[in-house]
Amino acid sequence: MNADNEVIISVKDLKKYYDDGEVKALDGVTTDIRKGEVVVVIGPSGSGKSTFLRSLNLLERPTGGTITFDGEDIMSPATDINKLRQKMGMVFQHFNLFPHLTVLRNMTIAPMKLHGLSKDEAEKKAMALLERVGLDDRAKAYPSQLSGGQKQRIAIVRALAMDPEVMLFDEPTSALDPEMVGEVLDVMKKLADAGMTMVCVTHEMGFAREVGTRVIFMDCGTIIEENTPEEIFGNPQNERLKSFLKKVL
Repeated sequence: MNADNEVIISVKDLKKYYDDGEVKALDGVTTDIRKGEVVVVIGPSGSGKSTFLRSLNLLERPTGGTITFDGEDIMSPATDINKLRQKMGMVFQHFNLFPHLTVLRNMTIAPMKLHGLSKDEAEKKAMALLERVGLDDRAKAYPSQLSGGQKQRIAIVRALAMDPEVMLFDEPTSALDPEMVGEVLDVMKKLADAGMTMVCVTHEMGFAREVGTRVIFMDCGTIIEENTPEEIFGNPQNERLKSFLKKVL
């Protein structure tokens, strides 16, 4: 973590209600995410984890509360949300690659259109990123020719091609065959080691324990407990967290 512990995302009293308030997907979530942190969000299905993550770049529009990113109120009508999303890379369960474009074209289209890179600059950068994840030999392949693990590694480096300040991961391994999970988590570990600020919703408790700098446990749309991985897994305080860990560990 950076020595200055600078807050990059500040979330205050975040709410997301459906059906006139009958369903409370988020019910008053407050937390800060600091530069260089790897915040891992865990909890049972339907606890609000993905809604929380998707609210950070307004893929879900919250009902109430505030989100500040780099000192800017992202829920203000004056905020250019598309510009802001360029600073937040997002990786989903399903890879969202363009099936009709090669891997290289998938990776260069946004940097060329949004950052004004030339074709040569974008391709050079893309190849360097592909090399980082051991997939430079797949640059001319189409998504249908790749395994699930390869597609997800491409999705990660495609997000990195935009030079984001933060990476958001929404259960990035849940759609993968078990033997492919490791190769994706390995890329995420390397990102964490390089100092990337990351917020990860995951069911991979080993990753949360090994790579997270902080773990948030959510249930019923609220943060029940948050602490270091050592404390969350080794010394949980809340009964709901204790029963959850008994089931998943």
